[in-house]
Amino acid sequence: MSKRWLTSLTVAVVAAMLTLFVGGCGGSSGGSADSKEIKIGGNFEMTGGIANFGKQTVNGIELAFKQANAAGGVLGKQLKLIVADNKSEPSEAANAITKLITEDKVVTVLGPVSSSNVLATLQISQDNKIPILTATATNPKVTVDNGKVRPYAFRACFIDPFQGKVMSDFATKSLKAKTAAIYVDNSSDYSKGLADVFEKNFTAAGGTIVAKEAFLQKDQDFKATLTRIKGANPDIIFIPAYYEEVGKIVKQARELGITVPLLGTDGWDDPKLVDIAGAAALNDTYFSNHYSSQDKDPNVVKFVEAYKKEYGQEPSALAALGYDSGLMLIDAIKRANSTDPAKIRDALEQTKNLQVSTGILTLDANHDPVKSAVVIEMKDGKQVFKEKINP
Repeated sequence: MSKRWLTSLTVAVVAAMLTLFVGGCGGSSGGSADSKEIKIGGNFEMTGGIANFGKQTVNGIELAFKQANAAGGVLGKQLKLIVADNKSEPSEAANAITKLITEDKVVTVLGPVSSSNVLATLQISQDNKIPILTATATNPKVTVDNGKVRPYAFRACFIDPFQGKVMSDFATKSLKAKTAAIYVDNSSDYSKGLADVFEKNFTAAGGTIVAKEAFLQKDQDFKATLTRIKGANPDIIFIPAYYEEVGKIVKQARELGITVPLLGTDGWDDPKLVDIAGAAALNDTYFSNHYSSQDKDPNVVKFVEAYKKEYGQEPSALAALGYDSGLMLIDAIKRANSTDPAKIRDALEQTKNLQVSTGILTLDANHDPVKSAVVIEMKDGKQVFKEKINP
C-alpha cells in the first residue's frame, strides 16, 4: 500500500468514526428527530420510607402514557418512562436526576414525590435546562425561590399554603376548634411548611396553639411527646406528615386515651395507614387531599375505572396526580410540537384549562395549578368524602 492511500484510508476511517459518535450521541437523546421513542425520566421513591407513594405515582404516569401510546403516541412516537430509584432520600434524588439527564438523555423529568427530594434536584435541572414536573411536591419553594419563579420547575398539585389553610378553616369552621396542638416532622420540609401555614391561619382566625412538638422520620416511639400534647388538652391535633409515622402516631395517641380529632394532609393518603394505625384508631380523623374516588364527576369515574382495570385496585390521590402529570406533559409536548426541552418548558408554562382526573387545571404565574381540594374523613378504615374547598 502507498503512503498516500494509507493516509486517505486513515482520514476516511476517522471521519466515519466521528460521524458514528456524533450520530450515536444524537440517537441516544430523548428528543432526537430519528428516534421512535420520547424518553421521559422518572425520579421516584421506589424503595425507602415513602416507596408506596412513589409506586402509586408511577402507576398513574404509566397509565397516562399507555393510553397515549395506544392512541398512536405523541408526535408519532411512543412515550417511554425511564425510572430511577431515589430511595426516598434527597442525596439519592440528586444522583437519580443526574443519571437520567446525562446517561439516559431524557427530555423532561417527572418527580420526585416529596418536597425535600424535589428541592435536592432543582439546581441540577436548572443547570441542564431540563424541565421538572412533580405530581405531588407541595412546598412553595419547589417553584418559587426568594420571590423568583424557577423557570424549569412545575407541579400538578396544589401548594402547602392552600392545603394548610384548608385544614385550618376546616378545624375552626367545621369542627369549631378553639385550641390546637401541632405535631411536626422536623426532618421534612413538607411537614414544617404545612405546620407554619396552619399555625398562621389558625391563630388569625382566633384560635390558640397550646402545644408544638416534633419527631423525626423513622421514629418508632411517640408516646413521650404525645403525653405532653395530651396534657395541653387541645381541641384538635394537626399532624402534617407521611403515612408511616402518622399510622404509628395515631395508634399510640389512641392507646394513650387521646380522643380528640386528628387532622392531617395529603401525606396520609395510603392504604398502609389503616394497616399501621388500625381502623378503629383512625375514626374521627380527617385529612386534605387532591381528589376523592367517590366523586361522581365523569372524568373522575372514567379515570378510576381505567386504573382499576389496569392495576386491580382503587387509585389513591398520588396515582391520580401521577396520571395528571402525565396528561400535562403529553399536552405540553403536543402543543410544543417538539421534544426540545426548552420548547416543552415553554408549553408547560402555558398550560390552561386542561381537563385532568382531578378537575380543570391551569398553571398560574408561579407554575402552580389553580384547583380545588377535598377533605377526607376516615370511618372504620374507609375514606369518606367530607367536603370540597375551592381556591
